[in-house]
Order: sequence, then C-alpha cells, then structure tokens
Amino acid sequence: MTIPAQPKIYHIVHWDRLSSIIQSGGLLSDSVMINQSGVGSTIGIGRIKSRRLVKPLNSYPDLCVGQCVPFYFCPRSIMLFLISRQNNPDLAYAGGQEPIVHLEADLYRAIEWAEQNNKRWVFTSGNAGSSFFDDYNNRADLHRINWSAVGATSWQSCKDDKQVEFLVEGGFPWSLVSRIGVFSQTQHQEVTRILHTASWKPVVEILKKWYY
Repeated sequence: MTIPAQPKIYHIVHWDRLSSIIQSGGLLSDSVMINQSGVGSTIGIGRIKSRRLVKPLNSYPDLCVGQCVPFYFCPRSIMLFLISRQNNPDLAYAGGQEPIVHLEADLYRAIEWAEQNNKRWVFTSGNAGSSFFDDYNNRADLHRINWSAVGATSWQSCKDDKQVEFLVEGGFPWSLVSRIGVFSQTQHQEVTRILHTASWKPVVEILKKWYY
C-alpha cells in the first residue's frame, strides 16, 4: 500500500479530559502532564508511560518519547483493544472503550505547524513504548511505514508495524484537531456539550468502525 494522499493521525483520550485539553490550548506531553492533577482519567499503562519518559529518540538524543505528544496513524488502535477488553492487569483504567474519543488531525498540517514553531517531530517504526524502535524526522521516509499494516483490522501478524507513532515535541494545538470520533450518541452529546464554549469546534461524529 502506498502512502495515503492525506494521511491522518489519531490521539485517544477519555472524554473527561477534553475540558482541560481545550483550556490548555491543546494536548500536552506526559512530561508536562505528570505534574498536573485533577484533569480527568488516565488511560495509559503506567510502567510504559514511565519508560517513555526516559527513552531517548535516535533522531534527537536529548529528546525523550515522553516529552512528546503521541499519535497513532490509525483509529481502532491496539491500545484501544486492550482498553476494550478490561482485563489487562497493568492497566489501571477499567472503564472500557465507550468513554474514549479519537482526536483526528492531518499529518502534513501537523508537520508544517511543528516546523513553523520549532517543535521537533518524528515518526517511529513501531510502538514508541517498546525497548527497540527506529525513528525518522524526514517526510521522505514515510514510505518506510507499512501502511497496509496500519490500516489492517486483523493485526495479529503485523502487530509491531501497526503501532507506528507520530511524536511532536512538547504540545499539540487544539486548533489542529479536525474531527472527534466517538462511540455512541451519549458520548456525542457529552463532547458537544463540552465544545459549546470552545472557540474551535472540531466536527464530532459517531464512528463505531473506529471501535471494537
């Protein structure tokens, strides 16, 4: 599969995080968020988040994964599968997938914003929470991504390739979130209510195909 004409990136959060994200002007890296409390549910695996805080990138040895905001290149990620199963002993969050929302953005717009604002960015060859992965900071290398694996709905044989990530240093502006995908009408109502007073209102859609 060739590189999509307009590749998208996705960040998943619990809907109760949206108010704080909007108030902050966008998404913040874990290295910033670790010192903040009362901002909503945390859905990641604690030991992996800790590892990411000290895992340097090959492209920028003075920049760690946890100092970046992470995105997948697809909805319906493997992480969301773990959340949906509600039986992972390493996952403190046990609320299932329905309260989780997908924040979608355009990859090329994200890169342009990062470069205009002197924010470093990379994409990885696999899960940036793993012990070993490669990373790249040039758009010319996007062909290195296994785009068929990224889009696969059955991923047991391509698990590593499906978990490639886009990482951007420090933070990511709310204004670049173009769409919010939700599980149900209940979540659609909650998200729409939260967006009521926001200056930027992404499109909100019920997208069951983004879930398990």
